[in-house]
Amino acid sequence: MTTPSTDDFRALARSSPWRWSTVRFVGRRPGQTWQVDDLRAWVRRPDRLRVETLEGGLIQVVRSDRQHIGLMTTDGGRTVELPRPGDESAPAPEFRTDGLVLRRPSTWEMSLDDPMYQDYFWIAMLDPVELADGRDPETLDPAGPALHVDSVAEIEHEGRPAWEAVVRPTEAYEPRCADGNCALLRSRYVDVREVEGGGPGEVLSEYPDAFRVRLDVGTGVCVLTGAIGGPTPGAGHSLRIEAVDEPIADELFVEPRRLFRRHGWSPAQ
Repeated sequence: MTTPSTDDFRALARSSPWRWSTVRFVGRRPGQTWQVDDLRAWVRRPDRLRVETLEGGLIQVVRSDRQHIGLMTTDGGRTVELPRPGDESAPAPEFRTDGLVLRRPSTWEMSLDDPMYQDYFWIAMLDPVELADGRDPETLDPAGPALHVDSVAEIEHEGRPAWEAVVRPTEAYEPRCADGNCALLRSRYVDVREVEGGGPGEVLSEYPDAFRVRLDVGTGVCVLTGAIGGPTPGAGHSLRIEAVDEPIADELFVEPRRLFRRHGWSPAQ
């Protein structure tokens, strides 16, 4: 079997929106913003999410709205709804012969974000395009690769084929969210830009030497990140995908009724 190349890894990182419709997984992100270290989630594209504890306790149900943008025309301004993958009006990406994505449509042409839990790390994890293509931080125009890729290997992650790469962010790495807590990879370049631009970020005294990153081959989801070296070696996240493209009924995304009691809200019996 051919070892995946750097270009293969980047193409897989672009491909998630076109590789699955539903996914169920168990996730772990110790010490970060997930409220609990371990959780189970169901995502049904384009707009449904359920998050539970491993014991079955409901944490959150998310039903996201369609994204709209404003357009200026010679007849004045108007608001348009962005299509999503699967819509008849959605532009198609440019696919490679192996089915992976060579070039994605512009974010002005369609909406690709999945429902979000807690912060944009969640969105980047499910659609890790930030690991593929870098952008000029001033203009956001394409500006070469987002990562230096030191090696790529085909491995197994939690029983599923995955591609693992050892990577280092370039100056063109532009995460979905520049906050150090919700970028897939913590980068000095990003933190310096954020602080110099007046943002709420923080420049650390030390950063990881590199990162270990794994992409699930079947879905393109980023199933693992881990710092190599630096102040917190191993810090990152890990997912175990349990099912892909299974039917998920609407009832799973309905929150239980709640009654108002004297001391607050509680589930209806």
